[in-house]
Amino acid sequence: MAARLYLILCAGLLVAHALSASLMLYERYLSARSMLWSNLEHDVSTAVALLDRLPEEQRADWLPRLERRTYRYILGAGEVNDQPLDEVGRGMTQMIVSSLGDRYPVTANSTSQDPYRFQAHTQLSDGSPLTIEVTPSVMPIAKWLPTVLGAQVVLLLACAWIAVRLVTRPLADLARAAESISPSGGGQYLKEGGPTEVAHAAAAFNAMQDRIARYLRERMQILASISHDLQTPITRMSLRAEALQDSNERSKLLEDLGEMQHLVREGVAYARSSHGATEPPVNVDLNAFLDSLVYDYQDMGKQVTLTGKVDEPVNTRPHALRRVIGNLLDNAIKYAGAGEIEIRRTEGGIAIGVLDRGPGIPEDQLEAALQPFYRLERSRSRETGGAGLGLAIAQQLAIAIGATLELSNRVGGGLQAMLLLPAKLPGL
Repeated sequence: MAARLYLILCAGLLVAHALSASLMLYERYLSARSMLWSNLEHDVSTAVALLDRLPEEQRADWLPRLERRTYRYILGAGEVNDQPLDEVGRGMTQMIVSSLGDRYPVTANSTSQDPYRFQAHTQLSDGSPLTIEVTPSVMPIAKWLPTVLGAQVVLLLACAWIAVRLVTRPLADLARAAESISPSGGGQYLKEGGPTEVAHAAAAFNAMQDRIARYLRERMQILASISHDLQTPITRMSLRAEALQDSNERSKLLEDLGEMQHLVREGVAYARSSHGATEPPVNVDLNAFLDSLVYDYQDMGKQVTLTGKVDEPVNTRPHALRRVIGNLLDNAIKYAGAGEIEIRRTEGGIAIGVLDRGPGIPEDQLEAALQPFYRLERSRSRETGGAGLGLAIAQQLAIAIGATLELSNRVGGGLQAMLLLPAKLPGL
């Protein structure tokens, strides 16, 4: 949009400036030509009469005084030929004829085309030939005029750039504020100032942001409340089921209750993940942080490895980050039996990859896999399908720490979950 506005404004201003300059130069041409003709008409009759009255030996001394920028006098026959005159030459010759009258008969011919030049030939009273050489041209442009025109163009371009910036800056601020909206609120608010339209739009956006955050918090609160309240009756049902005599029905009932309990706990965890942004950010040594996480998994007998390191601390929310990486590792261990963590520095921050050699995810379902309650395995078994909230929780917490989570399939099989972490949280 900024480029289009700048192009439209600059094109319009440059066309208008070029038109104005063209009209000015054309008017200057007409004025200069009119002045040339008028000066020539009055000057020729006076100069010829003066030379006619002077003694022959003094005429050469007066020629420099009578010379002008566009015409001069030559004591002699000049260049006589048959080259015809153009329209301008014919008009000026006719004017010279009218100015000198019948006493001085005039003939004329062209002597040059670039620049255009012609000569008018006549004789003085004593029979001496006299040639009037005319080079029609308008007054030359002043040396400073192109500099002034160039400065005007630069000024127009600068004004257009400032105008475009003033117009597009509120839109850029609006886009950044929209990207900062989170379920827990605390997004970037727009300054409600400037032009009336911008101030009204900023106030409406801020109010909309508050409403969206409130609706999202209410939704999460409802989910958390329902999940929390279900835990008590499920626990009671489990206790009663365990008191029953051993039977196939009792085992199935306890299995179903266990799956319900798992689903409820995952629901509570997902609801709480929306409040990840409330954790205060601190500077974290990622090398030590990830080493500790990997050692914890290895102590539990899990095959988890770490490669790469970064030299600078990162400003983030450590508990939320630990939960994100933990969920991704749990997923890798669940489907591949092992997980790998790779860390490296990027231009925008730090990339933390969790990789496995499991079955991967179909390409058309990579984005959907990050949605809550979406399960690639349609089975009801929590051992195979799960609750469908692990990746959703990781995605929710990634947003809370200002990161982005991207899934992709690895060459040779397996899944890569790449967490792109900024070196510093936005707005801090």
